[in-house]
Amino acid sequence: MKEIDFLPEWYKSRKRRSASYRVQCVVLGGIFAIMIVWNYFAAGSISRAEAEIARLAGGNAGMQGASVRYSQLKTQIADLQKQTAIIKNIDSRIDAAGVLAELSFLITGPTVLSRVELTAERFADELYGGGAKAGSGLVKAVRMKSSEATALPLGDVRFKVVISGVAPESSDVAALICRLEDSPYFFNVVPLYSRNMVIRPVGGPAGRSSDVESRDGKTPADISASEFEISCYLANYRQE
Repeated sequence: MKEIDFLPEWYKSRKRRSASYRVQCVVLGGIFAIMIVWNYFAAGSISRAEAEIARLAGGNAGMQGASVRYSQLKTQIADLQKQTAIIKNIDSRIDAAGVLAELSFLITGPTVLSRVELTAERFADELYGGGAKAGSGLVKAVRMKSSEATALPLGDVRFKVVISGVAPESSDVAALICRLEDSPYFFNVVPLYSRNMVIRPVGGPAGRSSDVESRDGKTPADISASEFEISCYLANYRQE
Protein backbone atom coordinates (compact mmCIF):
# COMPACT_ATOMS: atom_id res chain seq x y z
CA MET A 1 0.00 0.00 0.00
CA LYS A 2 1.52 3.26 -1.05
CA GLU A 3 1.58 6.19 1.33
CA ILE A 4 0.47 9.44 -0.04
CA ASP A 5 2.10 12.63 1.36
CA PHE A 6 -0.37 15.43 1.21
CA LEU A 7 2.08 18.07 2.65
CA PRO A 8 3.16 20.54 0.05
CA GLU A 9 6.81 20.90 -0.78
CA TRP A 10 7.03 24.55 0.17
CA TYR A 11 5.88 23.65 3.68
CA LYS A 12 8.60 21.07 4.07
CA SER A 13 11.24 23.52 2.79
CA ARG A 14 10.00 26.11 5.22
CA LYS A 15 10.30 23.68 8.14
CA ARG A 16 13.80 22.75 7.11
CA ARG A 17 14.79 26.40 6.84
CA SER A 18 13.34 27.13 10.28
CA ALA A 19 15.32 24.27 11.83
CA SER A 20 18.44 25.50 10.08
CA TYR A 21 17.84 29.02 11.35
CA ARG A 22 17.43 27.76 14.89
CA VAL A 23 20.73 25.84 14.69
CA GLN A 24 22.51 28.88 13.26
CA CYS A 25 21.09 31.11 15.99
CA VAL A 26 22.23 28.68 18.68
CA VAL A 27 25.72 28.49 17.13
CA LEU A 28 25.95 32.25 16.73
CA GLY A 29 24.72 32.77 20.31
CA GLY A 30 27.38 30.37 21.57
CA ILE A 31 30.07 32.14 19.55
CA PHE A 32 28.86 35.51 20.84
CA ALA A 33 28.94 34.25 24.43
CA ILE A 34 32.44 32.88 23.90
CA MET A 35 33.54 36.23 22.43
CA ILE A 36 32.07 38.09 25.42
CA VAL A 37 33.91 35.83 27.89
CA TRP A 38 37.16 36.04 25.89
CA ASN A 39 36.84 39.84 25.68
CA TYR A 40 36.36 40.01 29.45
CA PHE A 41 39.48 37.98 30.18
CA ALA A 42 41.46 39.79 27.45
CA ALA A 43 40.50 43.19 28.90
CA GLY A 44 41.65 42.02 32.35
CA SER A 45 44.94 40.79 30.91
CA ILE A 46 45.46 44.07 29.07
CA SER A 47 44.76 46.05 32.24
CA ARG A 48 47.23 43.96 34.19
CA ALA A 49 49.82 44.32 31.43
CA GLU A 50 49.34 48.10 31.34
CA ALA A 51 49.73 48.28 35.12
CA GLU A 52 52.90 46.20 34.95
CA ILE A 53 54.27 48.38 32.15
CA ALA A 54 53.50 51.50 34.19
CA ARG A 55 55.20 49.97 37.24
CA LEU A 56 58.26 49.01 35.20
CA ALA A 57 58.36 52.49 33.65
CA GLY A 58 58.29 54.07 37.11
CA GLY A 59 60.98 51.70 38.32
CA ASN A 60 63.08 52.45 35.26
CA ALA A 61 62.78 56.17 35.91
CA GLY A 62 63.80 55.61 39.53
CA MET A 63 66.77 53.50 38.40
CA GLN A 64 67.82 56.20 35.97
CA GLY A 65 67.63 58.79 38.76
CA ALA A 66 69.64 56.53 41.06
CA SER A 67 72.20 55.96 38.30
CA VAL A 68 72.58 59.73 37.77
CA ARG A 69 72.97 60.25 41.53
CA TYR A 70 75.52 57.44 41.70
CA SER A 71 77.55 59.03 38.89
CA GLN A 72 77.46 62.38 40.70
CA LEU A 73 78.57 60.82 44.00
CA LYS A 74 81.33 58.90 42.22
CA THR A 75 82.62 62.13 40.68
CA GLN A 76 82.50 63.89 44.06
CA ILE A 77 84.38 61.02 45.72
CA ALA A 78 87.05 61.14 43.00
CA ASP A 79 87.46 64.91 43.52
CA LEU A 80 87.70 64.45 47.31
CA GLN A 81 90.31 61.71 46.85
CA LYS A 82 92.37 64.04 44.64
CA GLN A 83 92.12 66.82 47.23
CA THR A 84 93.08 64.37 49.99
CA ALA A 85 96.13 63.28 48.01
CA ILE A 86 97.17 66.91 47.48
CA ILE A 87 96.71 67.73 51.18
CA LYS A 88 98.67 64.62 52.13
CA ASN A 89 101.54 65.67 49.85
CA ILE A 90 101.76 69.23 51.17
CA ASP A 91 101.26 68.28 54.82
CA SER A 92 104.63 68.40 56.60
CA ARG A 93 103.20 66.32 59.47
CA ILE A 94 105.18 68.23 62.09
CA ASP A 95 104.03 70.15 65.13
CA ALA A 96 106.24 73.24 65.01
CA ALA A 97 104.82 74.61 68.25
CA GLY A 98 105.47 71.27 69.97
CA VAL A 99 109.07 71.17 68.68
CA LEU A 100 109.80 74.70 69.93
CA ALA A 101 108.17 73.91 73.26
CA GLU A 102 110.33 70.80 73.62
CA LEU A 103 113.48 72.79 72.83
CA SER A 104 112.48 75.41 75.40
CA PHE A 105 112.01 72.64 77.96
CA LEU A 106 115.38 71.00 77.18
CA ILE A 107 117.44 74.21 77.15
CA THR A 108 117.97 75.21 80.76
CA GLY A 109 120.13 77.75 82.54
CA PRO A 110 121.80 80.64 80.78
CA THR A 111 122.18 78.73 77.48
CA VAL A 112 120.98 80.91 74.61
CA LEU A 113 120.10 79.83 71.07
CA SER A 114 121.01 82.08 68.18
CA ARG A 115 119.52 79.93 65.37
CA VAL A 116 116.95 77.16 64.97
CA GLU A 117 116.67 75.76 61.45
CA LEU A 118 114.33 73.04 60.15
CA THR A 119 115.25 71.65 56.72
CA ALA A 120 113.08 69.19 54.78
CA GLU A 121 114.97 66.34 53.15
CA ARG A 122 113.56 63.81 50.72
CA PHE A 123 114.30 60.16 51.15
CA ALA A 124 116.83 58.92 48.60
CA ASP A 125 114.77 55.93 47.40
CA GLU A 126 111.79 58.22 46.69
CA LEU A 127 113.89 60.88 44.96
CA TYR A 128 115.72 58.46 42.68
CA GLY A 129 112.85 56.09 41.92
CA GLY A 130 113.51 53.31 44.41
CA GLY A 131 117.22 53.00 43.76
CA ALA A 132 118.04 52.11 47.35
CA LYS A 133 119.02 48.53 48.10
CA ALA A 134 116.27 46.22 49.25
CA GLY A 135 116.11 45.87 53.00
CA SER A 136 118.18 48.97 53.63
CA GLY A 137 115.15 50.87 54.93
CA LEU A 138 114.41 54.57 54.79
CA VAL A 139 117.66 55.66 56.38
CA LYS A 140 119.15 57.98 53.78
CA ALA A 141 117.95 61.48 52.98
CA VAL A 142 119.33 64.06 50.58
CA ARG A 143 119.10 67.82 50.38
CA MET A 144 117.48 69.52 47.42
CA LYS A 145 119.65 70.73 44.60
CA SER A 146 120.17 74.45 44.16
CA SER A 147 117.70 74.46 41.25
CA GLU A 148 115.07 72.98 43.59
CA ALA A 149 115.76 75.32 46.48
CA THR A 150 112.71 77.45 45.78
CA ALA A 151 110.39 74.45 45.42
CA LEU A 152 108.65 72.93 48.40
CA PRO A 153 109.49 69.21 48.73
CA LEU A 154 106.29 67.20 48.66
CA GLY A 155 105.52 63.67 49.72
CA ASP A 156 107.36 61.75 52.42
CA VAL A 157 110.14 63.91 53.87
CA ARG A 158 112.05 64.07 57.12
CA PHE A 159 113.17 67.22 58.87
CA LYS A 160 116.67 68.01 59.96
CA VAL A 161 116.99 70.39 62.92
CA VAL A 162 120.12 72.54 63.34
CA ILE A 163 120.46 74.63 66.47
CA SER A 164 123.24 77.10 67.24
CA GLY A 165 123.87 79.01 70.40
CA VAL A 166 126.11 79.86 73.33
CA ALA A 167 126.42 78.05 76.67
CA PRO A 168 128.45 79.04 79.76
CA GLU A 169 130.48 75.83 79.76
CA SER A 170 131.24 72.99 77.37
CA SER A 171 129.69 70.66 79.96
CA ASP A 172 126.41 72.50 79.43
CA VAL A 173 126.67 71.68 75.70
CA ALA A 174 127.27 68.01 76.52
CA ALA A 175 124.30 68.00 78.89
CA LEU A 176 122.11 69.54 76.18
CA ILE A 177 123.18 66.83 73.73
CA CYS A 178 122.25 64.15 76.26
CA ARG A 179 118.84 65.73 76.84
CA LEU A 180 118.23 65.89 73.08
CA GLU A 181 119.12 62.20 72.74
CA ASP A 182 116.73 61.29 75.57
CA SER A 183 113.89 63.36 74.14
CA PRO A 184 111.19 61.48 72.15
CA TYR A 185 111.06 64.41 69.72
CA PHE A 186 114.59 64.02 68.36
CA PHE A 187 117.07 61.33 67.35
CA ASN A 188 120.40 60.97 65.56
CA VAL A 189 121.85 63.90 67.52
CA VAL A 190 125.24 64.98 66.16
CA PRO A 191 127.38 67.83 67.60
CA LEU A 192 128.72 69.75 64.59
CA TYR A 193 131.18 71.84 66.59
CA SER A 194 131.81 73.26 70.03
CA ARG A 195 134.49 75.86 70.64
CA ASN A 196 135.45 78.24 73.42
CA MET A 197 134.88 81.94 72.94
CA VAL A 198 135.15 85.15 74.90
CA ILE A 199 132.23 87.52 75.31
CA ARG A 200 133.17 91.12 76.03
CA PRO A 201 130.38 93.08 77.78
CA VAL A 202 129.04 96.01 75.83
CA GLY A 203 128.90 98.45 78.72
CA GLY A 204 129.86 98.74 82.37
CA PRO A 205 127.69 99.62 85.32
CA ALA A 206 125.36 102.63 85.00
CA GLY A 207 125.57 102.47 81.21
CA ARG A 208 129.32 103.09 80.96
CA SER A 209 131.16 101.66 77.97
CA SER A 210 133.56 98.74 78.34
CA ASP A 211 136.69 100.90 78.09
CA VAL A 212 135.59 103.17 80.94
CA GLU A 213 136.47 102.24 84.51
CA SER A 214 133.62 101.51 86.90
CA ARG A 215 133.19 103.17 90.31
CA ASP A 216 135.55 100.69 91.94
CA GLY A 217 138.22 101.42 89.31
CA LYS A 218 137.78 98.13 87.31
CA THR A 219 136.50 97.53 83.80
CA PRO A 220 133.84 94.81 83.22
CA ALA A 221 135.48 91.38 82.99
CA ASP A 222 135.34 89.28 79.86
CA ILE A 223 133.08 86.22 79.99
CA SER A 224 134.23 82.80 78.82
CA ALA A 225 131.60 80.77 77.00
CA SER A 226 131.22 77.84 74.64
CA GLU A 227 129.75 78.31 71.18
CA PHE A 228 128.08 75.23 69.70
CA GLU A 229 126.08 73.89 66.79
CA ILE A 230 124.09 70.64 66.96
CA SER A 231 122.12 68.79 64.29
CA CYS A 232 119.43 66.16 64.77
CA TYR A 233 116.30 64.82 63.11
CA LEU A 234 112.67 64.97 64.15
CA ALA A 235 111.48 61.56 65.27
CA ASN A 236 108.19 61.75 63.31
CA TYR A 237 108.80 58.77 60.99
CA ARG A 238 109.68 55.12 61.34
CA GLN A 239 112.46 53.26 59.54
CA GLU A 240 111.30 50.11 57.72
